[in-house]
Amino acid sequence: MPRGGGRRGPGRVAAAACPAPPPPSAPGFPSARPRPASLSGGANCGRPRLCSGASAALPAASMAAGTLGAGLRLCATVFLLDMAFSKGFVQDLDESFKDNRKDDIWLVDFYAPWCGHCKKLEPIWNEVGLEMKSIGSPVKVGKMDATSYSSIASEFGVRGYPTIKLLKGDLAYNYRGPRTKDDIIEFAHRVSGALIRPLPSQQMFEHVQKRHRVFFVYIGGESPLKEKYIDAASELIVYTYFFSASEEVVPEYVTLKEMPAVLVFKDETYFIYDEYEDGDLSSWINRERFQNYLTVDGFLLYELGDTGKLVAIAVIDEKNTSIEHTRLKSIIQEVARDYRDQFHRDFQFGHMDGNDYINTLLMDELKVPTVVVLNTSNQQYFLLDRQIKNAEDMVQFINNILDGTVEAQGGDSILQRLKRIVFDAKSTIVSIFKSSPLMGCFLFGLPLGVVSIMCYGIYTADTDGGYIEERYEVSKSEIESQEPTEESKEQEPRSGDALVPTVQGPKDVLEKKKD
Repeated sequence: MPRGGGRRGPGRVAAAACPAPPPPSAPGFPSARPRPASLSGGANCGRPRLCSGASAALPAASMAAGTLGAGLRLCATVFLLDMAFSKGFVQDLDESFKDNRKDDIWLVDFYAPWCGHCKKLEPIWNEVGLEMKSIGSPVKVGKMDATSYSSIASEFGVRGYPTIKLLKGDLAYNYRGPRTKDDIIEFAHRVSGALIRPLPSQQMFEHVQKRHRVFFVYIGGESPLKEKYIDAASELIVYTYFFSASEEVVPEYVTLKEMPAVLVFKDETYFIYDEYEDGDLSSWINRERFQNYLTVDGFLLYELGDTGKLVAIAVIDEKNTSIEHTRLKSIIQEVARDYRDQFHRDFQFGHMDGNDYINTLLMDELKVPTVVVLNTSNQQYFLLDRQIKNAEDMVQFINNILDGTVEAQGGDSILQRLKRIVFDAKSTIVSIFKSSPLMGCFLFGLPLGVVSIMCYGIYTADTDGGYIEERYEVSKSEIESQEPTEESKEQEPRSGDALVPTVQGPKDVLEKKKD
């Protein structure tokens, strides 16, 4: 390398400048041996060692730099090959997909080229395609530009981007969970498999218990309840798992009063469906498909809206280990566990890390830690005006909500909708300026400047027009005022008082007109 070669020259010069050792057999002197350069004490004699080390280190550094560069190029090549390899397992779909899809199970991403969320999903989707192919899944993974094939997208009910659907025969299942590889793959496995999975043995039952946090089991033979169970499963398979088993397979701690029965296993226990108390089976499954206590995020809060429950959330900072944050979380967990029979029909409990999402939802700034109860069906929420110190305070707060003592805030009235529009617009503008100030200035400054110039042009045009019209009116009035004067001048010679030429009058009028 040029840099290494440039430094070898001085090294050789310095080595040549070192003095030679004395002759070995000089008279009157003992036999002298040359000392190694590394052990010689003189300053000049130290130079050969240093210069030789530099000369040796520089090629090593050059080799290391070359190795590093080669390693980086190799990593980049592997990354590009991996991306190309992953994309090979995701098929680009066109109009022929409509006629050819029915023989296979498809997991399809309907996207738009300009959609930012779609671009963010693309590498994850490539990983999904690679994973599904590597495990031998029968599900094929594809993607379709919904803007180019809008008729097909409309047929499948695509209303936003990206939209993930699993197409199985004549059925289309929407995915509404987190856009992560593991969650999407788990959804594909659940929906593509059997609607009702049999549990033939206790070992299989125990395996399912260890694998799934929440699952439903039908126990018994053919019955009207089983038909309802199948109908509910066909609708809710996108959310949870459905199994069937005989009474002998069920663990010994399960006590059944009558058969057939539908059970939900969660929170290390089980609950039995009661048609008289719980109402419609599908509604009961929809309410019970969540654990009693949850870590809530935006996706989960959206799904909880289908349950019709109020959601009691402790808004905390999980990184903050102070007693205020940990105590509030423990209080919510205690109420969810000890008061389940009293509140589980109407309330879902959990905690949320941070207040960013909840602030956007409520269009307000909540202090952390705090407790908020959300009604996701009508966007109302309830706040307590004092601090919750124990479980009894939380229970009292919930009872006050149920009996209407605590006033609801927010809602979906026209005023709140207008407030939401203004808030969303403000949030969008602020986020754009925070992420890219130059882009914000371009997007909002340029149109504002154009509108300002247009308004200024319209204003100045009106002003100039008024000024011209005013000057025209003034000139017209001056001419009219001069006409009686000229007539009087024409009449003066007739009276004989003075002889004034009459030719000058029209000339003056013409001059004034010119003025």
